[in-house]
Amino acid sequence: MRVVISSLVGASLLAAFAAVGSGLISGVYEQTKEPIAAAERAAEAKQLLEIFPRESHDNELIDDGFVVDAEDPLLALREPGMGYRARRDNDVTGIILPATARDGYSGDIRLLVGIGRDGTVAGVRVLSHRETPGLGDKIELKKSDWVLSFDDKTLVDPAPEKWAVIKDGGEFDAFTGATVTPRAVVAAVKSAMEYSQNNRSALFEIEEANES
Repeated sequence: MRVVISSLVGASLLAAFAAVGSGLISGVYEQTKEPIAAAERAAEAKQLLEIFPRESHDNELIDDGFVVDAEDPLLALREPGMGYRARRDNDVTGIILPATARDGYSGDIRLLVGIGRDGTVAGVRVLSHRETPGLGDKIELKKSDWVLSFDDKTLVDPAPEKWAVIKDGGEFDAFTGATVTPRAVVAAVKSAMEYSQNNRSALFEIEEANES
């Protein structure tokens, strides 16, 4: 009987500790949820401004978002993502699209691709990746300026066949010992440009017939 009672007491204590622990975890989560969300929003807003600097628009990029679904193969998103519009006097002067290179050396490489109304690349930034430190991670701006090689490029300059790394007959540099990563990013940026071209009217909120 004593064994049974001890077991019941032990089980009750464990249940009580579990309940207290769960309550503490829930409380910590509720207390930190808003600060974490605010920090993530601030970091994202900063990255958007790296693509379209403050002086290039008069709206808040982070507040002018639109949902991009995950069905279009050109952007290759795993789940719906957020795009953003840059405006001046309410006219859309540029957009920022989410894109994924699914064929990175170590998996998905998530990108932001900025595109001006005239079809030029305004900037490309890497949101996340798992590429090899010291090799593939050179796609990050803080590790090298390679990602800046996309600036001012269009789908016709360079020519479509030149949207590739030099090893494949293209115009973009690869990294010594790491060709797979830049190859994947170049292809993903080109695809995002094609998506922008295919959906130009909706993305830039224009009527093509009225464009000069």
